[in-house]
Amino acid sequence: MKFADIGQQLRAYRLESGMRAEEIAVRLGVSRAALYRYEKGEVIKLETIRRLAELIKVSPLSLLGVGIEYFSRPTAFGDRLRNLEEQADHVLHVGGRLCYPVTTDAFDGAIDEVWTESAQAAPDRAAARAAIEQAAQTMRERRSNYASRRPNVIAVLTEGAIQRFLADGIAGSLAVSRNIRSHACEAARVEVLHLANLMEFSPMGLQIGLTQGPEPSASFRILRGRERAHVVSSPFPVDSLPWMASGVASVTSADDAVAAHQRVAEGMWRDALKGNPAAQRLKAMVAEAEHMARSAA
Repeated sequence: MKFADIGQQLRAYRLESGMRAEEIAVRLGVSRAALYRYEKGEVIKLETIRRLAELIKVSPLSLLGVGIEYFSRPTAFGDRLRNLEEQADHVLHVGGRLCYPVTTDAFDGAIDEVWTESAQAAPDRAAARAAIEQAAQTMRERRSNYASRRPNVIAVLTEGAIQRFLADGIAGSLAVSRNIRSHACEAARVEVLHLANLMEFSPMGLQIGLTQGPEPSASFRILRGRERAHVVSSPFPVDSLPWMASGVASVTSADDAVAAHQRVAEGMWRDALKGNPAAQRLKAMVAEAEHMARSAA
């Protein structure tokens, strides 16, 4: 276990706990700067790890990366996912309607518009705005990481999830104004057409398939680095409200978990539509969604 890995997990679990860095530092009897140095990979004593684990209410083994990591806060999960993507050379994404690192820049703008309006109704507006800022920063870093590193990515997306995406728009489960919803639906159509374009032209290192069968119970990713692989399972779409805990995501590097998810992913990829047939199916779905939007106007 590398101290840099411990630091990354410490940061993710600190965000998961909801405790401020200042609060943790005071209760540990160290400076905030020292805590940030631990998160950046500075050597940390086992006794300090034990005390940190007690404070943020996880087991010391979880903090050391042994066993399964659990996250109920979307911001904490997003930060941990960013860490893992920075180390991954191969990414296998299964389920859902998007593979976030290959979305367009306009997608972030549409999410921000929906989140900002939703934050006005949050019980704690300041906390909601802080969560939006944290999530937006993590998303920018994930996209930047993909652009600079270009890991090999295989994504198997589900037709049912994409149909709902086109019908409801970005962050479709949220209650927003009619004008914002219209923008969110338009942004969804742009993203699906972008996916179709990627399917047709297949950029180096990127393959996208469309499965029309039963949807997986939860989307998951297998991220393979030079030293080990991780399975990441998540109920959080990328456009989930960043300040709401509505499920539990998990991360594990157990060999049997990786192998089981790999078998499922390979079967779904084998049966998925690919290339031009998949692209044409997406374009037909977008055309149908546009027709329905005009009829409803």
